[in-house]
Amino acid sequence: MSKNTYLLDPKLLSDLQEAKETFWANPFMKSGRLSGEGLKDIVEAEERLVRFAPLLKKLFPETENGIIESPIKHLENMQTVLQDYYESTVQGRLIMKCDNELPIAGSIKARGGIYEVLKIAESIALEQNWIQKTDDYSVLSTSRSKKFFARYSIAVGSTGNLGLSIGIMGASLGFHVTVHMSRDAKQWKKELLRGKGVQVVEHEQDFSHAVSEGREICKEDPTCFFIDDENSKDLFMGYSVAALRLKKQFEKEGITVNQHHPLIVYLPCGVGGGPGGVTYGLKHVFGEHVYCYFAEPVNSPCMLLGLATGKNEAVSVKDIGLSNRTEADGLAVGRPSALAGKMIKEMLSGVYTVSDQNLFKMLAILHRSESIPLEPSALAGMMGPVMPRIQEHLTSLEIKLTNATHLVWATGGNLVPVSIMNEYVEKGKSYLG
Repeated sequence: MSKNTYLLDPKLLSDLQEAKETFWANPFMKSGRLSGEGLKDIVEAEERLVRFAPLLKKLFPETENGIIESPIKHLENMQTVLQDYYESTVQGRLIMKCDNELPIAGSIKARGGIYEVLKIAESIALEQNWIQKTDDYSVLSTSRSKKFFARYSIAVGSTGNLGLSIGIMGASLGFHVTVHMSRDAKQWKKELLRGKGVQVVEHEQDFSHAVSEGREICKEDPTCFFIDDENSKDLFMGYSVAALRLKKQFEKEGITVNQHHPLIVYLPCGVGGGPGGVTYGLKHVFGEHVYCYFAEPVNSPCMLLGLATGKNEAVSVKDIGLSNRTEADGLAVGRPSALAGKMIKEMLSGVYTVSDQNLFKMLAILHRSESIPLEPSALAGMMGPVMPRIQEHLTSLEIKLTNATHLVWATGGNLVPVSIMNEYVEKGKSYLG
């Protein structure tokens, strides 16, 4: 396609079409503080999760008193090895938000997916007058509640992790759950879901097709709730709550975010809802001194393409000749979320792409230096701190990095079977040489 068709810089278009690692600086980003309305929505979502904490504590004792949250970890060893291997300097400290350790579903999708299932359950329970918002929600774990929820079904299209979070949560409440899996979904994820009593429908096409099929089938059933990864504001707000939790963790660790201590965040991006929601939350909670970058596979840069052309969901990576095939199954998305793109258009600092080979290299380096196992897609953010073009972009914004906090968002990996994780590590080692 010509540059005039997509209004892309010729060099950027060429790099994308050749599946090269590249970077796009967002010209639409605005500085300054955001309105309080957005923060109000985030707080409302957090309050709903707190109401459900007694129920989650009962159903999932592995949660922290019913709160689904992950730790942050300092990566001193990883920072040293990364700098040496990629011959780059990371000014400031490198830490990781370990959403791979989120209880119940082991990925960032536990934030949005579980939140939307809970919101659906709450709306039904309030309508039936089973509960008031001031009640102990653990009453929804009774056999009577489960039998009633069984009258309803939930459907979702997924490459894997969103399906896991919705399937596990929905089935535990009694809902009939159907997950439409794209061709990129790993077999072990399908088997795990089926073991939880979830119906898995396999599709030979990609993520967008799985979502479309699930959406159409659900339309025919008035008792079916479709959780739309491409358009759901509820998913988006569920992800945004992470920022409130992170603020508390930073306060506990003595990590400051201000002009002299900027926060640089690197987020793996598939359809865009997860990283979009987190970015939305971070910008509202921390203000103008947080800078967010999305990371996408070289063959699936859907958000970069959607934002850079201004076409959002109306453009696909296949339109510029890319395959949308990647080992980073959670990021194998050809067409971005319209909702996410519009919500964070003026908040995002930029988007970069990373090769599968580098994903596996960093997977092996992290495993060796910090003994942390992540799935390939969760390593996309790790490339950001050592990318010269991002460092140049931050410098152009006159951001002083001496006291910066570089936060890499680890999006999944806790539920990966040990045998498969070992294969990932060995593959990474083979690339490292």
